[in-house]
Amino acid sequence: MAIWDKMKSELDRAGRAAQQALDEGKLRLEVHRARQTADKYAMRLGYAVYRARKAGGELPPEEYAGLAGNVTNAEAEVARLEKLLDEAAARRKGAPTG
Repeated sequence: MAIWDKMKSELDRAGRAAQQALDEGKLRLEVHRARQTADKYAMRLGYAVYRARKAGGELPPEEYAGLAGNVTNAEAEVARLEKLLDEAAARRKGAPTG
């Protein structure tokens, strides 16, 4: 029975490794999407500033604050997801996280 126990143990280990790889892949996709969102918000901010200046004025402070807040929040989400991704990679490699 020892061989069956060893085989079960190895299959469990392989299953955990595969699940970790899938989880890390999902995180990578989330990071990519979050970066796209941040870029989209930054582009909106840039276009708003450009259009306001092209019209000979400045972007109203409340509009700037709203658009800049979107960029800030999106960048914070990217940073949060990148930290999770780094932690997942460290776990995969067996290194301590911190």
